[in-house]
Amino acid sequence: MISTKIGELINQQITKEQYAAQYYLSMSAWFSARDLDGIANYFRVQSKEELMHADKMFDYLNDVGGEIVIGEIPQPPHEFTSATDVFEKALEHEKIVTKSIFNILKNANEEGDFATVSFLQWFVNEQVEEEASASQLVTKIKMVSDNPSALYLFDQELAQRVFTPDPAN
Repeated sequence: MISTKIGELINQQITKEQYAAQYYLSMSAWFSARDLDGIANYFRVQSKEELMHADKMFDYLNDVGGEIVIGEIPQPPHEFTSATDVFEKALEHEKIVTKSIFNILKNANEEGDFATVSFLQWFVNEQVEEEASASQLVTKIKMVSDNPSALYLFDQELAQRVFTPDPAN
């Protein structure tokens, strides 16, 4: 059985993942309103991934006998100054999520909760990918945001992203 402390941290992370989903949905809406539907698609898919992360944590906590407590999800920002601002905020947010997951991992290690340590390894790997991807997109949007033709191509590139549910889930 999982400790109360680790259970609380995972419950908090579930809420953070659900918040992230709403935050990315807000970003998607911002791009949709500007007829950049490909970039909007990217953030829509990102939102779905965050919900999948919350579901994985929910299922894990249930499997190890932890109490699931659904937390309140604050309203995410919906006003952004530019496309670059949105991507920079997405990167900042991924760094916050990474720190939060590392905190759970640190506490699980201190408690000798090897099941949770093992479970969280997937999230550690996922966050490495998420931060690298977000950083690359910040670089790209900075290159293309002042060039309508390049922005069009970038929008088309991100339109290709599709949601692929985790087969292990």
